[in-house]
Formats: sequence, structure tokens, C-alpha cells
Amino acid sequence: MPEDHLSWQRPVRLFERRTLWCPTRLGALCIVLFFGVPAGWWFMYGESFLSLTDRLPAEILVVEGWIGTEGTRAAAAEFRSGGYRYVVATGSQPNDTRGWQESGWSYAQGAENELARSGIPTEEIILAPARNTERERTYESAIAVERKLQSLSIKSKCINVFTWGPHARRSRMVFAKVEGPGKEVGVISWTPSGYQALPWWSSSDRAKDLLTETAGFIFEALLNSGRGSNGILANHP
Repeated sequence: MPEDHLSWQRPVRLFERRTLWCPTRLGALCIVLFFGVPAGWWFMYGESFLSLTDRLPAEILVVEGWIGTEGTRAAAAEFRSGGYRYVVATGSQPNDTRGWQESGWSYAQGAENELARSGIPTEEIILAPARNTERERTYESAIAVERKLQSLSIKSKCINVFTWGPHARRSRMVFAKVEGPGKEVGVISWTPSGYQALPWWSSSDRAKDLLTETAGFIFEALLNSGRGSNGILANHP
């Protein structure tokens, strides 16, 4: 009898038997350790890892103006005690609550004004406003700083970047890419007094910061934040 004639007589099956691979107890333990140990370490120490302070003997201090009034005052104190020659205020237009309330001020302008109010001589303050953009703000600030220093013929073997807590490690990475291999980049992580008194999971803002900065750090480290080059000024509009 033809085979196609018998096909209609075959039973209709809703299930079929297949081989399913499952880890052994040892394999399951290895999987848990492989993923669980790094996750647990990051849960406990991720914030402190990102909040890097690595101060170099630099002549130039860069202040990311979005850290706000209190942070800029702390940067002024760092400038006075660190023996710097210049302090560079940088940043684009405000877009969050850490910004400046004055209408029309950029982060750079707000930081410049606060530095002057904190007693820093105006001739030692350099304004380097960044291009306004919704993404890559740190990268744009680094570009603005490098271009401004070049236009003033100011050369230095290293700079220090003064920025917000868990953003510090990513800031140093971005500035180092823009500055290139010929210049060292240090970083100073700042947080308000009492910030570390409680763990990060007790604050929704700190938890949000940690998640955001973790994703940003990984994206920058692995994918260069989607940029096609490592901050070459000639390729930047």
C-alpha cells in the first residue's frame, strides 16, 4: 500500500520524547559560583569600586559642573590644597536635580561662578562648556576640556578629574581615551558628608546611581559607548 495512503492513519501526537540535559549537583554548584560570586561581590563592593579616587600630582584640575554647588565647593578646596595651576569647569546644559537653578546656565558656567565665589582667582579658572547632547555627556566634556587647553597652549603631563562618587571610574576611563596615551588621568570621587554612613541599598537614589553607573561602566569598557573611535579630536564634529 502506498506510504501517503497510510499517513492519515498515524496517530496525532501532542507530545514527544526528547533528551533533556540537566546539570549535575557539581555542575549546578559551579554555575551558582560562576554567576553568584561576582554578583555578590558587586552587591557588596560595586559602589566603592566605581567611586575611585586616584589623585595624581597634576597642575590641572577638571571639575564636572553637574556635581552641583556643594561638589564644586569641595573641588575648590581640592584646588587650594592640591597645588594646582588651573581649574577647568566643564559641562553642558543641566538636565537633572544636581544642576544649577539659574536659568540659562550650563554646568560649566555654574561651576565657574561657584569656584570664583569660593575664592579661586578668575585667572586660574578656565571655562570649557561642552556641546549640549542627550548622551555621551562625559565624552563631550572631555573633548571640550582638551580642545580648550589646546587653544590656550596649556600642556600638562597629567590632569585630575573631580566628579561624583560612582561616576568616577567611568569619568577617568573616558577622559583617558580622549587625552590619549601621552597624558595620565587621575580622578577624585566626591560625595556629600555622611553619604557612606548607610549602605547603598538603603537609598533609592544611590541604588539608581549604582545601576546606572554599572551599566555605563560596562558599556564604556566593552563597547566604547558605541563610539567609532577612541576620542580622536579630528574625527569629532
